[in-house]
Amino acid sequence: MIALALAAVLAAAAGYAAGRLRPWVRLGEWANWQLRFDLARWDTRPRSAVLAAALIVTDPRGMRDAYRNRRRDPEPAPAPVRVRSVDPD
Repeated sequence: MIALALAAVLAAAAGYAAGRLRPWVRLGEWANWQLRFDLARWDTRPRSAVLAAALIVTDPRGMRDAYRNRRRDPEPAPAPVRVRSVDPD
């Protein structure tokens, strides 16, 4: 009984620590940074493949949206704003 209570407390502590540290979010942000902003990012294809796989695992919805937006046409520029002259007559 004591072992079960200790296991429950350890599991709760591990869950709390994981929620506070957000390791998946941090790994995803790091992989995204490495793929986008690293100057030597095209050194090796296996490295890029591992980083892309890490990003897919940590943020699948974000990767899907980024892929869809990359292939989408850019939005047209908004119409220019017309400003009427306010000259006193």
